[in-house]
Amino acid sequence: MNDKMTDSDKKLCIIIPAYNEEQNIAGVIKSVRNALPDGTIVVVNDGSKDKTAETAISHGATVLSLPVNVGYGAALQTGFKYSLKKRFQFSLIMDADGQHIAEEAHKVLIPVMQGIADLAVGSRYSGDNVYRGSMIRMLGSLIFSKLASWSLGFKVTDPTSGFQAMNRRTVEFFCSPVYPSDFPDADILIATKRAGLKIAEVPVKMLPPAGGKSMHSGLKPFYYIFKMFFSIFVTFLRKDTAN
Repeated sequence: MNDKMTDSDKKLCIIIPAYNEEQNIAGVIKSVRNALPDGTIVVVNDGSKDKTAETAISHGATVLSLPVNVGYGAALQTGFKYSLKKRFQFSLIMDADGQHIAEEAHKVLIPVMQGIADLAVGSRYSGDNVYRGSMIRMLGSLIFSKLASWSLGFKVTDPTSGFQAMNRRTVEFFCSPVYPSDFPDADILIATKRAGLKIAEVPVKMLPPAGGKSMHSGLKPFYYIFKMFFSIFVTFLRKDTAN
């Protein structure tokens, strides 16, 4: 597989949802611009109370500011709608806390740009990668990787990864009501497969969230596990949307 980017990069929208990431967003934007100089960087400011928006604007990103904090999934969907409206051919989503390494983005983009997959997910747990997260986070990832692997028909090691690339067809699907407003993880992978879209998982290196901060901190992991079981159950009940 060719590891070099192509002219298709000029049709790439890089969506970065951010909530109170004033301390990290400048570094993330700089690293993304260095790795993907032809991509359009879109920061979705999810009702931040700090200077996330101002910092992102000052570093040249397009900023979509939401008036209140609507949640990770809803912020991503805002970016998807922007990408669809502006007719980008490909979209890449990355976190704003610095754990997604911009230089690894080509690994996630290539399967989609070459037409091998409609959605490619970067996995921190596959290949030679060694990543250690919180115990509850890793337990949840293990449980839902088993469920996702069973449903998708191939081994999934990191269903909670937010390091993803997709084509316009997938973006259109993600703009529908099926996309979760909070934690789009194993449930949306299963829904994507049931919609007839091709999914690939590729190994990537990741860093721990800056300062140990995570959207799954505190009691949120327990809610996340309960919600994900329920969402997967609903996904299986939903009528198959495949063409």
